[in-house]
Amino acid sequence: MSLRPTLDFLLYHWLGAESLSQRERFADHSRETFDAVFDTCERIAREKYAPFNRTVDTQEPHFDGEKVILPQATHDAQKAYAASGMLSAAQDYEVGGMQLPYTVEAAANAFFAMASVSIGSGLLTTGNANLLMVHGTDMQKEVFAKNEFSGRFSGTMCLSEPQAGSSLSDVTTRAVPDGDGFEADPLGPRYRLTGNKMWISAGEHELTDNIIHLVLAKVPGPDGKLIAGTRGISLFIVPKKMVDTKGELTGVRNDVALAGLNHKLGWRGTTNTLLNFGEGKYPVGGQAGAVGYLVGKPHEGLRCMFHMMNEARIGVGTAATMLGMAGYYASLDYAKSRPQGRPVGVGGKDASQPQIRIIEHADVKRMLLAQKAYCEGALALELYCARLVDEHHTADAQAADDARLLLEVLTPIAKSWPSEWCLEANSLAIQVHGGYGYTRDFPVEQYWRDNRLNMIHEGTHGIQAMDLLGRKVLMEGGRGLQLLAARINATIEKAIQQPELAVHANALGKALQHVGSATKAAWAKGEPGEALANAVPYMQAFGHTVLAWIWLDVALASLSLPQLAGNSGAAHTGRMGAARYFYHYELPKIDAWLKVVETRDLTCADLPEEAF
Repeated sequence: MSLRPTLDFLLYHWLGAESLSQRERFADHSRETFDAVFDTCERIAREKYAPFNRTVDTQEPHFDGEKVILPQATHDAQKAYAASGMLSAAQDYEVGGMQLPYTVEAAANAFFAMASVSIGSGLLTTGNANLLMVHGTDMQKEVFAKNEFSGRFSGTMCLSEPQAGSSLSDVTTRAVPDGDGFEADPLGPRYRLTGNKMWISAGEHELTDNIIHLVLAKVPGPDGKLIAGTRGISLFIVPKKMVDTKGELTGVRNDVALAGLNHKLGWRGTTNTLLNFGEGKYPVGGQAGAVGYLVGKPHEGLRCMFHMMNEARIGVGTAATMLGMAGYYASLDYAKSRPQGRPVGVGGKDASQPQIRIIEHADVKRMLLAQKAYCEGALALELYCARLVDEHHTADAQAADDARLLLEVLTPIAKSWPSEWCLEANSLAIQVHGGYGYTRDFPVEQYWRDNRLNMIHEGTHGIQAMDLLGRKVLMEGGRGLQLLAARINATIEKAIQQPELAVHANALGKALQHVGSATKAAWAKGEPGEALANAVPYMQAFGHTVLAWIWLDVALASLSLPQLAGNSGAAHTGRMGAARYFYHYELPKIDAWLKVVETRDLTCADLPEEAF
């Protein structure tokens, strides 16, 4: 099956992405140029990524004592991706970009994620460079960001530490000024870093000339002690190899050493590393300590890094979505060709009759329809969020601010919902394959393993849930939640006038009301411990409500354009069936999730440790 018809419908007929070319920034573009980008990315993904998905899974990165070895296919894919211009697709012409809408960039990257999610690390490189374009100095943009956009350098984000995990308050990597005149370095105030960073994707390889690490570290206070909490965190550019002000390698290795490779359940094609900064293995100027250049102001590193973290969260959501989609397509193909069982009639099964294909069984259709509802719904959600990014950057002031706030509220959902439910889609894809599903003769077991990481990547479910209920729905007096509710209600008002959708519209209205009342009930006593005890069920209910809205809006678009290309009778029937499935089988789950939220149920929180 091809992703393209679904992508075209969502982009052009639902989101109206073609209209973005009417804005000054995108005036040079049209649907023709957008389609040309998709054609190129689809071809590269088909030729350089998909054939080697199993290769990079079985030929894991290994360290020969001097360098990390990756399959040749990974080198070839990275070069092809960089040559396509996708690393800087949404950037200004002046920095070598194509000035494409982010919506188009996100959609184009979906082809690569579905073909082989772990074969490349463009997401991190682009996010790293994008951060520097916002928070870096002119020299940092020129030397580091531009070389990342060209593919000459690659980038990482270094947050977690072995002893701290996701608790950034407990970061202990230390940064101290690098001697007299440290503030005058043209690449930025120069520091020496010491510490360890864990789970660093693409932290060591030979794919590019240099690796640019963005590292969170604490600058000691006047007493020489690290400041407690996140207030003391600063952000630093730490290149693997030292460069001059023209971005040329100086021949000096920075004091960043590979301590070991982590061997993960999935995403095996991407190196995952423990890095030691400043241990003295590669002294610079005869001195231990990794040289790092301050980004922004001291003690404001986490604010800067959130720029990259939020971008990465949407990227992880898209990766999860496309892994789910890959599994759905594989299991659909299998179900159409695998004969097994016979239909059940009034008298039971007739063994003399020929076998039927398993797609003719109601339960197999249930599993396929669930996958379709999860994955196509998640893709629509990710593209909607990408469209909000373009609104934030190019719309008028009020619309841009609304988009900013909506993104704040939706980002935890965009990351977490696909990573949970498209993983469930992968599990169902294995089930459709039966006993073959958990063998390596079929790809679905790898899709599940790759996708299982996404519930942890860029913040666990619990972290995203506490961010949503503890901060996002409350920020700015709850205005973000009000904006989202207004958009959902606008869809309800349109859908309730359509006989096919009226019952769904009413169900969504009740769900939205329930989310609102549960939000208030959770915070009724103003005690964070009680309010957040069931933050994950809250996020699950919130996410299901958002996806129900997305499906209702997509169904409206499908009803209004039944004869257009990409909206054939079968495609329309499939979309309406997926929407109906979501409302009949999924949306009713939210009442159970919200019950423990609104009663501030402490069953989990209060159970003593010794009772486990």
